[in-house]
Amino acid sequence: MNFKSFIKKYIPPFLISAYHYKMALLGATIYGFPSKKLIVIGVTGTSGKSTTIDFITRILEATGSKVVSNSSIRFKIAGKEWKNELKMGMPGRFFMQKLLSQGVTAGCKYAVLEVTSEGIRQFRHKFINFDTAVFTNLTPEHIESHGGFENYRNEKIKLFKETKGTHIINIDDENSKYFLHIPAKKVITFSIKNQESHSDILQNVRVVAEDVRGNSFTVNGVQFNLKILGNFNVYNALVAIAVAENYGVSLGVCKKALEKVEGMPGRMEVVQKDPFLVVVDYAHTPEQLEQAYKSLKGTSDKKQETSLICVLGSCGGGRDKWKRPVLGKVAEQYCKEIIITNEDPYDENPLSIMNEIESGFSQILNSKSETLNVKYEKILDRKEAIKKAINLAKPGDTVIITGKGAEPLMCLKNGKKIPWDDRQIAKEALASHG
Repeated sequence: MNFKSFIKKYIPPFLISAYHYKMALLGATIYGFPSKKLIVIGVTGTSGKSTTIDFITRILEATGSKVVSNSSIRFKIAGKEWKNELKMGMPGRFFMQKLLSQGVTAGCKYAVLEVTSEGIRQFRHKFINFDTAVFTNLTPEHIESHGGFENYRNEKIKLFKETKGTHIINIDDENSKYFLHIPAKKVITFSIKNQESHSDILQNVRVVAEDVRGNSFTVNGVQFNLKILGNFNVYNALVAIAVAENYGVSLGVCKKALEKVEGMPGRMEVVQKDPFLVVVDYAHTPEQLEQAYKSLKGTSDKKQETSLICVLGSCGGGRDKWKRPVLGKVAEQYCKEIIITNEDPYDENPLSIMNEIESGFSQILNSKSETLNVKYEKILDRKEAIKKAINLAKPGDTVIITGKGAEPLMCLKNGKKIPWDDRQIAKEALASHG
């Protein structure tokens, strides 16, 4: 039994909570409560946090302001940035307070922070003076860890209860109603489906087009042409525009900043466009996977649906085991061929995880079924799985490699970690593919 397992099993939850709270207070005290000297924007939700934070940061920087930010992709202080290799979007209390303190020293005006449910549960958000709270969306994740979806949602809500300034909410998400009733000085909503927005700048939102070049949409007649794939990135852009509006930034500045974004590491990242598309994405929940597949099905330059060849795995460590067969079911619905492979097994048997994904296929669910709608195979070696998918691809196809995105490590048993990069492995496979 490792130390964390021992703590969870033998230490009462109220003592663990008290420990986390006191550590949060201690961290803030040591670094002099730096958030009081910053305008802090907290972004929470299941999907899109890292991309949204990048968009917001770029827009605010375009006004000439310095920004400190954290996300599951990277940390940034003014002009300096570095990869997040901690495998957590919101690190511990001392780290966050130190980061904010360094931002103050560097002359930053704004802080844009990823706020996770686990971070909130462990009081990592405490003693950070949030001026704005942002809700992107909510779908099942970390359900076993939190003991149910409602508990997971309630952790997210805590950020809004403690943010008295501005609340920015995606009202296209069915869970938005739980966030809308929380009092705030100002509420800004954004929507593509529902134009009854509280924000003047976000009226008349219309998605124009999506193809292999990216996404186009209009806000109040101003057309934005994003260079990144995934129509869900329109929502991420709308969040950033709403934040910008809250701080007096014009649509013109937003447009200029967002259209400079060439891509996000590991988020619908294009490794190759021709003769077949190869994309690496972080999608690791059923909803994220379906969004990625839906977006890519229509990204053929020939204006017809492309065939998807998918590399699919699921994280180990006892995390959200419920989703594994659901991932398989989603992949079967959208993909022509599927390669099930290893991801981050931690101390679990990777073959067992792969079998659980496979169990979601209709042929497995229905023993009477004689045919399966999709071809698939299981390849334990993730590098070989990526190579196999690329070798299967024909001109006009799309290869999508999901689960790890730009993560630089693979987590194995007994705490062992090895260097990893899906994007680099895909490039090597493409080079040998000819």
